[in-house]
Amino acid sequence: MRTGILSFLSFLFLAANLRPSITAVGPLVASIQNATGLSAAAVGVLTSLPLLAFGAFAPLANFGRRVGLERTLAIAMLMLFAGILLRSAGSSAALFAGTLVLSAGVAVGNVLAPSLIKRDYPDRIGTLTTVYALILALTAAVGSGLAVPVERALPGGWRSALAIWAVPAALAAMLWARASFRPRRSAAPSIEASPTSSVWRSPLAWYVSGFMGLQSTCFYVVVSWFPRVFQDGGYDPAIAGLLVTGFQLVSFVAGVAVPRLLALRQDQSALAVLASLAIAAGVLGVLWHPEWTPAWVTLAGAGVGVCFPLALAFIGLRTADHHQAASLSLMSQSIGYLIAASGPLLFGLAHDLSGGWEIPLAGLAGCALMQAIVGFRGGQNRTVAGTAT
Repeated sequence: MRTGILSFLSFLFLAANLRPSITAVGPLVASIQNATGLSAAAVGVLTSLPLLAFGAFAPLANFGRRVGLERTLAIAMLMLFAGILLRSAGSSAALFAGTLVLSAGVAVGNVLAPSLIKRDYPDRIGTLTTVYALILALTAAVGSGLAVPVERALPGGWRSALAIWAVPAALAAMLWARASFRPRRSAAPSIEASPTSSVWRSPLAWYVSGFMGLQSTCFYVVVSWFPRVFQDGGYDPAIAGLLVTGFQLVSFVAGVAVPRLLALRQDQSALAVLASLAIAAGVLGVLWHPEWTPAWVTLAGAGVGVCFPLALAFIGLRTADHHQAASLSLMSQSIGYLIAASGPLLFGLAHDLSGGWEIPLAGLAGCALMQAIVGFRGGQNRTVAGTAT
């Protein structure tokens, strides 16, 4: 009983550490630029770096098969802890280096979390996947919402606002270090060991990966850049941060409904399209009618809140067995986050080149429309093996 409670607590702390250290950066962009002199394009690189790392370092999760899942997660949380402290040192070099290190730790957690759910909760995969997605959404919102208030309350300003996330990372590292001393269980097979590596040759797998990447692009552009968009539109920095927090809280609430929506029918194409169009409408609303910004933020947040758990659900729904699911999980997160990495970078670059937010916002709306197209194909009732589910 005690072991089960500690295992579940470790899982919760893992999920709770995978987003706030990333989303806390967006509301602090103006302060970081003032302190370091970074251009908007450079900040775009900074906010894209975690997504690049998520894709590039995802294969490190295969060490879970060699040294044990618990030990691998303990090392990942230690990397997160060290990276957060390094990022908060103050210099531009430390900012980028620390972001890279902490993002590598998050990348491993991203890939291993679904494997952990499959291994420890095989009879409650749907419920635990939803819990996992909701924790990510809630803690991401907390990261954005606390950034400016903590910056104003603590000495050290933006550095302290980023450094506080080392505390939960340290707790997670200790929990997983303790778990690593328990008898080792076998981890999910790596892509190289899986007999279903053919997912890489499946068009459906690429649609699923594209949907993962495009919905991540929309999310990370919003949390990275919309505080600055709202500030330039006349909002106080704290209010701008709260608007983005509201976006994430709406996402959280919308995500609660996803399991019931999935149960309605086996084909999720219509759900993927409608949620993607909600994101596009919200972004275009901010562009065309900024006086109704809270309403557009709510609409876009609802769309994103459906799309993220839906992207995770596609991994299980579009595969025939757990071996194939493990392969598709690594593929979709590697390719998906590499796609998403271009979003904040291009958004910032478009602002620098155009001198305004019109072109970047129009481009983001176009991204959501592309997401609707791949979501329609990825949501069809079939598997990567070509059979109906």
